[in-house]
Amino acid sequence: MAARCRLAARFHHIHGANIHLDASHTQATRVESFANGLCFSQEPLAPGQIFLVEIEEKELGWCGHLRVGLTAHDPQSLEVVPEYSLPDLVNMGDSWVFAITRNHNRVVVEGEEVQARGQPWEPFLLIERVRIPRDTLVGRSRPGRYSHILDDLYKMNVLPATARRSRIGVLYAPQPDGTADMHIVINGEDMGPSARGLPTTRPLYAVIDVFASTKSVRVIPVDYGCRYLCPSLWHVRCGPGVGELWWGHPIVAKSGKVGVPLGRVIWDKRALGPCAAQVRSKVLLLGTV
Repeated sequence: MAARCRLAARFHHIHGANIHLDASHTQATRVESFANGLCFSQEPLAPGQIFLVEIEEKELGWCGHLRVGLTAHDPQSLEVVPEYSLPDLVNMGDSWVFAITRNHNRVVVEGEEVQARGQPWEPFLLIERVRIPRDTLVGRSRPGRYSHILDDLYKMNVLPATARRSRIGVLYAPQPDGTADMHIVINGEDMGPSARGLPTTRPLYAVIDVFASTKSVRVIPVDYGCRYLCPSLWHVRCGPGVGELWWGHPIVAKSGKVGVPLGRVIWDKRALGPCAAQVRSKVLLLGTV
């Protein structure tokens, strides 16, 4: 049985000049203008972990909406937080950001068949080997506040991506070639791989740009079971199951030794026989062979 996967559910203390964080660092509000609203996850994400936010406030008079993505830059290493995620942060390299629009967010990859859209009442969203409870991913109205309108939009799967109470998340899914695909999830629906070729050997932080008409967002914590093969171990051919990691669970490697020193999972070819290791969801899989 898969372990429960606790997500990084706070914003980093490094953020744009116009952002105010609440005391819990779970709500980010742009206090003026339309820019300088860049935020990051408090910690780098692990494979298959989603960083999910809900739009809490909108502001009329601006053109543009929330922007979401990933960056390999440690926020603490930035001399100055960029004014915009697009193009400023992206132009720094090793950053991938997707501009959310009201209606057109689905990515169609050339040469691949368009996958059928999952029905909104299906209990789980499946992305690669990640299985996330859909109910948490979908925004709901608060009791007594337009609940009949928003809940009907949800049932019909037509709640606009940029509406209040919409929930938008980002995660990365490792691939066999050692890179990863970035996926944007909007109200429980996967928009497809919005970026490919991301490095899995570097920490990847979530990027949330509280831009223009998006005034305030709140982080939504999600618990779910997930497992992923450490990308750095994919080329170790010691038999099936080698390097398979269940978040938060003891695992047994069929060959070699798995340890977690200094926040890294390291494969030690010199060790003989199986061993068990406790892997925490906050440990980033940056293994070496």
